[in-house]
Formats: sequence, C-alpha cells, structure tokens
Amino acid sequence: MQTRAAILWEPRTEWSVEDIELDDPKAGEVKVKLAASGLCHSDEHLVTGDMVLDPETAALLQLEQFPVIGGHEGAGEVVEVGPGVTTLKEGDHVVLSFVPACGRCPACAQGRQHLCDLGALLLAGRQVGDLTSRHRSKGGKDLGIMCCVGTFAPYTVVSETSCVKIDDWLPLDKAALVGCGVTTGWGSAVNAAGVRPGETVVVIGLGGIGMNAVQGAAMAGARHVVAVDPVDWKRDKAATFGATHAAASIEEAAAKVGELTWGANAEKAILATGVATGDLVAPMMALVGKGGRGVVTAVGPILQEDVKLNLFDMTLQRKELVGCIFGNANPRRDIPRLLRLYEEGRLKLDELVTATYTLDGVNQGYQDMREGKNLRGMITY
Repeated sequence: MQTRAAILWEPRTEWSVEDIELDDPKAGEVKVKLAASGLCHSDEHLVTGDMVLDPETAALLQLEQFPVIGGHEGAGEVVEVGPGVTTLKEGDHVVLSFVPACGRCPACAQGRQHLCDLGALLLAGRQVGDLTSRHRSKGGKDLGIMCCVGTFAPYTVVSETSCVKIDDWLPLDKAALVGCGVTTGWGSAVNAAGVRPGETVVVIGLGGIGMNAVQGAAMAGARHVVAVDPVDWKRDKAATFGATHAAASIEEAAAKVGELTWGANAEKAILATGVATGDLVAPMMALVGKGGRGVVTAVGPILQEDVKLNLFDMTLQRKELVGCIFGNANPRRDIPRLLRLYEEGRLKLDELVTATYTLDGVNQGYQDMREGKNLRGMITY
C-alpha cells in the first residue's frame, strides 16, 4: 500500500515528509494503523548525530542506518496480521513498545524485558524476524524504522514482539505516550531509583521523561520532589505532577536540598536532561547523601566516554550510579498497569501534551521542543 512518512535521509538535516510504499506483514508481523505518535527527544538524537553509529561499527554490523523513518512512541489498531501471529488479531488496539519483548531470551525470562536481546536491533531499524525492510521510498530505497517501529507514519509494519495489546476503550492518542516517555520517566523513579516513601528526590530536566520521573517519585511516596529546569513555566508545571519544590539549576537545587534535609542531602537523583553530558554526573552525585543513588536516564552522545565523578566520595559514602533504559520496565506488564492508573485518574497523561501537529508539522514540533515550548508534542493522524 501507499502511505506517507517523515524520513531522515542523513544526520543534521530536517525530516522529509514523503510518500512511501509499505509491504504487507510477513511471518510474525502486523500492520498497524496509528492514531498518534509522540515527538520524543530520542529521534532528535538521530538528527544531531548523537545516536548515529560510527562508519566502522555500521560496516561491522553490515547495516545502513539511514535513511530512517522516525518515531518510536505510538499507538493504534491492528489492521492486518501476518502468518504465525498468535497474540494479536485485526481490530486489536496496541501500544508500540520501543524495545521489543520476545519473552524467551535470558533477560525477558528474568523479568527484565527492557533488556530483551531483540533490543540489539533498535538502531538497525529493520524487521526483527529477518532483518529486511517493509518500508520503501518512492524510488525503491529500503527505509529503516526508528526502534523497529517507525511511528512517524499513519501506517507501519512491526513485529508482534513490539506490540502490547490494550483495552479498546482507552484513548489511543494518550496511550501512545506510554510507549516510551511516560514509562521511561515513571520507571526511572519507581524502578531504577527505587524511590521509597518519605525520601527526598531530585529530578534534573523537565521534558517528557523528567516530568514523568517527577510523577513517578510523587506516586512512590517521596516526601520532597525537587524539580530542576531553567525554563520557568516547566518548573511551575512540575507542581501539577507532584513536585514539592523547584530550582532553575543544579546549584540552586543543591542549596534547597541541603535546607530541606538538614544537610543529609537527597536519597535519589535522576538525570533526565535532553542530552546527558559527562560534566553533569559529578554535580548530580553531589546532590545525594550517604548510600544515595544517582540514575542516568538521559541519552549521551554515542561516542562520549569522559565523565566527571569523584570516586573518593562515591566509595566512602557508598553511593550508587546506575543506568536506565525504558524505566527498567517490563512493557508487557507496565504499559497496561500505567494505563489502568490513568483510567483511575491517578496517572496524568492529558496534562503532558502541550501541542499537537500534523505529520507535515514534524519539523515545527521539534523546533518547539528545542525552544522549550513543549513537555510532549504529539503528531495526530
């Protein structure tokens, strides 16, 4: 069939909205008619080059990362199923999980679906079953799909392992948010940080991920949630999601946390900036006290290796520094669980969407994100 998609032909260019050809699903795959796609910062990392493989690695893996259809945060309706699909049927409503979950690899078997072995294919952008493409440009060029889903298109073909079935009555445009940003942020606090009732938590960066880390920390029972961001309206908005205090910088937050805890510092800190840079790690870890934990959820440039960290302080105060992907969640369990919380009025999703765009407005959506105008912009189809 013919459809349209936002394609990034190479880094440091704009998204190009074009007609494409979409094949029917093959074994283990489904075709999904999408209702909406979130504009997540991870796609911006493709534009800036932060998430681009170096030529040697790409050659070693025998993959061509570009051109690629963007988008990895979407929800929609299954309109066609390929041979061998057993868990889905036409008409089912699904959230697309940006990390596939096969359910059989060692990580999945241990309850760590965010580390599913199929995640090794996320930047390859091909179908996980046979590493070929179902998406082609009008000129016949194979197109990759961001995180093996490619939600910057009203229709896509994905693996059954990337789909999480949800209740039919849930609004698909809000459910799309749980495919990445909400689960990643909420899980950063609840799973990776392990926030407990009565703790003090600092969240650095108040985009789509950070605001949900605030929400997760508050729901986990934190006594103080200090939200850090240079943008005034985001700090004000953080109170809606459960922040008790706000600061414009890490330095300002350090003074506030010291005051709130009588110098003991926070139990947990979460780095959720648009880009993780090595110079942010030491200031984040200085916010946590003895036995405290710092969580790095923000994505750093793929080749960055330099990090500032006081190892003496880390050792003698027994601090922990941990990484986090997809909120260290199990999407097949946590996506339906979060949507139940939304249905009960306990999880805020409507308040996250600050602007909606057509597919043709994708570049404007990302410009608005760069200028700090959005918590989460969303393309609706």
